Amino acid sequence: MDYLQKGTAEIIPLPALKERIAQSIASGRPLRIKAGFDPTAPDLHLGHTVLIRKLKHFQDLGHQVIFLIGDATALIGDPTGRSTTRPPLTREQIDANAETYKEQVFKILDPARTEVRFNSEWLGKLGFEGIIRLAAQFTVSQMLEREDFHKRFNEEHPISLHEMLYPLAQGYDSVVLESDVELGGTDQKFNLMRGRDLQRHFGQPQQIVLMMPILEGLDGVQKMSKSLGNAIGIKEPPGEMYGKLMSISDELMWRYWALLTDLRQAEIGQMQADVAAGKLHPMDVKKRLARTITTDFHSAEEAQKADENWAKQFQRGEVAEDLEEVSVAYDAIAASIAGTEPAVRLPKLLTQAALATSASEANRKIAEGAVRVEGEVVKELTIPLPALPARITLRLGKRAKIAVIS
Repeated sequence: MDYLQKGTAEIIPLPALKERIAQSIASGRPLRIKAGFDPTAPDLHLGHTVLIRKLKHFQDLGHQVIFLIGDATALIGDPTGRSTTRPPLTREQIDANAETYKEQVFKILDPARTEVRFNSEWLGKLGFEGIIRLAAQFTVSQMLEREDFHKRFNEEHPISLHEMLYPLAQGYDSVVLESDVELGGTDQKFNLMRGRDLQRHFGQPQQIVLMMPILEGLDGVQKMSKSLGNAIGIKEPPGEMYGKLMSISDELMWRYWALLTDLRQAEIGQMQADVAAGKLHPMDVKKRLARTITTDFHSAEEAQKADENWAKQFQRGEVAEDLEEVSVAYDAIAASIAGTEPAVRLPKLLTQAALATSASEANRKIAEGAVRVEGEVVKELTIPLPALPARITLRLGKRAKIAVIS
């Protein structure tokens, strides 16, 4: 229970989970543990892996985990946290994204012991009558109790009828899969509880709902999101992943230890106590965290090399051996007119190199003195080039790349 409860936000009901685990041990029947992911984007980031990590913890203890790809529910689009209706994805987009999900999830889960399912398998066969019978189990007032819908209703923002079908479809997934435990984020509580309702209606034991916190991004404030520019993609190069992890705050580091690793909570607590007592330096703990996570998605050798290169750049002031190279078109960042000496706009160069998420962020970082070009702090917005093509080493904070401009 210590291992399974690590990092959790809420378990409903906790006594039932303890009881069902005891029954599982006594009978030798593994519990069926379900987590669903709609393939709405091609790449996963570390925020998505919080649930996958918890699936692994159940898998480590011998239970049957089900990685459910919501290829049918992706046609609706989860309304959780949305103030507007999601634009629909095409079947081609969903299928392409689903393939990448299968490839990425096995960086954490054991493929030989993971049941991968697609909910179009049963939702596609449900038919109009089946949907009507499901919808009959809930009232409109129940649906409007959902915070997202309630807020949109009060603000007179449209709620499409198909959005109300989403929690029904997710709940029916639990019925078909006969799940004992469903995992989800704290923002998914309404959807997760509908699975319990429908299982009761179909005469099944009600699943236990285990909710995980929403992981904060690199800024430590907003949830991890690629659109917010604060995410770490699990397909990013090892050096990039390691460097981003080293950029998080010491406070956020403990959150990442709890939600993104398999380390027991007691061991994490001991590290915190050692840091507080001055026995451990926070930098050493963060480097261990960065190595641990980078190893999970790459290899121990690549993580160690990323560690050494990071130390070269930021602890010894040397140039790393394997900085990522990015190609940048001169025309997209040019600051000079034809026939004059080449020069580039530094904010545009930083955004093209994906070191800054926007020109405004780049301008702010330049003004703060957080940007280095060839190792020197630069506060000018325009920088000259000796010739074209050019190779420039850029550094913003604790991240660095080589821009190849041509």
